[in-house]
Amino acid sequence: MHLSTRGRNVPPSPIRKLVPFADEAKKRGVVVHHLNIGQPDVPTPEVFFERVGSFREKVLAYGHSAGSLPLRQGMAAYYRRLGYPVGDEHVTVTTGGSEAILFSMMAICDPGDEIVCFEPFYTNYNSFAVQAGVTLRPVRCSPDDGYHLPPRAAIEAAIGPRTRALLICTPNNPTGTVLRRDEMQTLVDLAIAKDLFLVSDEAYREFVYGEVPHTSVLAFPELGGRAILLDSLSKRYSVCGARIGCVVSSDPELQRSFLHLGQARLCSPSLEQHGALGLLPIEGDYFQSTQAEYHRRRDAVMRGLAAIPGASARTPEGAFYVMARLPVDDAGRFCEWLLREFQLDGETVMLAPGDGFYATPGLGRDEVRIAYVLEVAHLERAMRCLREGLAAYAKR
Repeated sequence: MHLSTRGRNVPPSPIRKLVPFADEAKKRGVVVHHLNIGQPDVPTPEVFFERVGSFREKVLAYGHSAGSLPLRQGMAAYYRRLGYPVGDEHVTVTTGGSEAILFSMMAICDPGDEIVCFEPFYTNYNSFAVQAGVTLRPVRCSPDDGYHLPPRAAIEAAIGPRTRALLICTPNNPTGTVLRRDEMQTLVDLAIAKDLFLVSDEAYREFVYGEVPHTSVLAFPELGGRAILLDSLSKRYSVCGARIGCVVSSDPELQRSFLHLGQARLCSPSLEQHGALGLLPIEGDYFQSTQAEYHRRRDAVMRGLAAIPGASARTPEGAFYVMARLPVDDAGRFCEWLLREFQLDGETVMLAPGDGFYATPGLGRDEVRIAYVLEVAHLERAMRCLREGLAAYAKR
């Protein structure tokens, strides 16, 4: 049987590809601390479940392909509270932020077109690019300067005749970097000068810990329809399984494309959209307390890494991830070994190998992404497992 090139080329997710080994470890009675995936253990606001429980329609029917009008209105109001002139006609509800990424790639690119991105980047950009027939042109960001953007000339050198967009994530998954306003301005100027879209993944905007505030692509009115915002409720309100995201654009033609792409999959989950309506008014104390909790978790992970000989990492400025360099020559093999052969007092840790967060072959082989999504006590045990596991691995 012959598989398509697309089917053969979609890469495995470094976040999930080791799940079978984790499942086997659990069958042996080993406790696995999951730092491989951005699944927070912060409780989902109770109002979400209350609204789902209050659903009283006799039929759980298809919804509008662009998302329910009340939800689009609520999302637009959220952005207006942040100071951005967004109307409900600018919002398309998607099945998670993942679909927002895929819709954007498919709406702005023909097969063979290119998107400039900055590595390391969210691993599933690789998968969505293959599905959309898009080539990612990576520009490398260095841990030496906190994974901030390189000079404009380095970015401009990656732009070719088939480039259609610049793609960023701020706060960044997997590095935790928050782009400064001057960096965003450089990208805005390039997008205008080179006739490109600027696509900004901002799913972690509420989680910023340093002095650099988050700057949205929507903060630059000169972009007009070139600005595309990708967003998700998953991490903001700890509702990852609800699969509710959105894509925001003021360009009517883009919105038409998003609508038609949405019609092909009919609608995003109706029940979860109903529940999500209760989340959108939440602000203030909720985000302050959640951000403070992630700040404590970040510091716990950084303390743990500082205690590991040969490990290094830049302190994240936002989101809840850190890219760490470990004293191993193949982080993928090491992560697998942790699950297959190592335990400390009946516990081990699951990490995401770093090479899956790059498009350039060979990069990230000694790196892992750590998601600090567990409470501090569990994180401290997980980091102890990592430290002792590295010591044992070196003695094999």
